[in-house]
Amino acid sequence: MLQGGCRVSTENATRPTAFGRPATKRRLLLVDDSETVRDSLGAVLEYNDFEVVAAANVNDALRLIGSQTFDVLLSDLHMPNPGDGLTVVSAMRHSNPKAVTFIFSGYPEMKEAAAAILMQADEILVKPLDVSSLVDTIKDRLAQEAAPARAVADVATILEQETQVTIKDWLKRVDSERHILTIRMDDNARASHLPQVFRDLVTRLRHPLPLGTRALISASAAEHGLARRKQGYTAAMMVEESRMLQVSIFQTLQTNIHRVDFSQLLVGVMAIADEVDSQLAQAMACYIQESKTDALPVEA
Repeated sequence: MLQGGCRVSTENATRPTAFGRPATKRRLLLVDDSETVRDSLGAVLEYNDFEVVAAANVNDALRLIGSQTFDVLLSDLHMPNPGDGLTVVSAMRHSNPKAVTFIFSGYPEMKEAAAAILMQADEILVKPLDVSSLVDTIKDRLAQEAAPARAVADVATILEQETQVTIKDWLKRVDSERHILTIRMDDNARASHLPQVFRDLVTRLRHPLPLGTRALISASAAEHGLARRKQGYTAAMMVEESRMLQVSIFQTLQTNIHRVDFSQLLVGVMAIADEVDSQLAQAMACYIQESKTDALPVEA
């Protein structure tokens, strides 16, 4: 029967063995937004000696993962959004690192494409599922020695570890736009503000602000605006540099997608975009104020 969107097994959690002693059933979390799949597949899995708990959406799955322990996760990839299953897998890896995790999708091409990025899942399956093979696959995985959980990292840690790589990528992008960024200077001078920008980004990610809150004031952003004014940058050049910085940051996340904690990825991306835009706005405010000061007549 279903309670609160979750299947509750009507059987006991244990079954008698040949010697009359109970053997604990393996607990399996089944996540799919299709009630038909949850009912039919759940019944088959229970028949094959799994204790099945089912969730109809990501929120239900995360609640269950946070409050219960599971041996197996079997999750649809799309519920209804592409990649929803990644959030569930990431959460399971954190809360139940020894659990065997399976992702399944109704799109055959996902098996190859997803293999490159779904490094947190133990196996990728394609619908329609052959139930007999599925049960055998799950039991084979459980019979194997538990593989160590793949390391996952939050967005802040990845940016912190990859700061210099990201700065180098940004410098290459800037160098390729010489028709726009016409101010010549060496790499150290051009990127001198970025280490502090990344420190501010990491701090923002580790101490998130409520949605709608204005970003914190950055003294370094103000200094950057004044410096770019003295260096001869136009406002358009500053905007273009900021745009390329976001591109380089997101490229770094894409390169490290195999170890990103997907449960925090979207929030992290939003915070990055907000922080970079906020720092640009603060830099531009000082840049414009300096321009107005320069335009004032010189008093005798």
